[in-house]
Amino acid sequence: MHFLSDDLENYIEQHSENEPELLAKLNKETYQKVLLPRMLSGHFQGRVLSMLSQLIRPLNILEIGTYTGYSALCLCEGMRENGVLHTIDIKEELIDFQRKYFDLSPWGNQIVQHLGEATAIIPTIDMQFDLVFIDADKENYIQYFNLIVPKMNKGGVVLSDNVLWSGKVVEEVHPNDISTKVLLEYNQLLKNDPRVATVLLPIRDGLTVSRVL
Repeated sequence: MHFLSDDLENYIEQHSENEPELLAKLNKETYQKVLLPRMLSGHFQGRVLSMLSQLIRPLNILEIGTYTGYSALCLCEGMRENGVLHTIDIKEELIDFQRKYFDLSPWGNQIVQHLGEATAIIPTIDMQFDLVFIDADKENYIQYFNLIVPKMNKGGVVLSDNVLWSGKVVEEVHPNDISTKVLLEYNQLLKNDPRVATVLLPIRDGLTVSRVL
């Protein structure tokens, strides 16, 4: 679902920071070679992720759902000089694609790729995080969040993508639609959880910003 007209979306992009050249190449190659390219964060949301990271200035970043690496590189733009980004994905076929672009960036040596189920990998990373981006399978969002919060530094930020789920969160839910049911529960959890303060932004498919108290 498009919440804004194509004309307005184009206007927004034209009046936001330009897409970096490397990310433009990554964007193009993703659309040429990878299934479901709409999963890519893209120009506008990528600039939002970059801006938030630059405001937060994180030392340690965790990303759940790497896809082709676009959002990871956006998040790295605000990472401190000695920082590290851990990114997790289950698609083995994308590892080399991701690594190619990571190594073309200034942060290749600071990006750690993890292959497998995030619920199993997160507990093995012995680190406290300043910034987390959740953008993987929606049915596990609640599990991810509960695993992540104890590993966050105070004042750290959790970003959650696709929380409006193409507008399905305000429509009648089909009995078999597990993802929408979980997202409805997840959005309510972020609203009520005393460990975080949350604002839901209507950016693309919905982006929640939750600050750890």
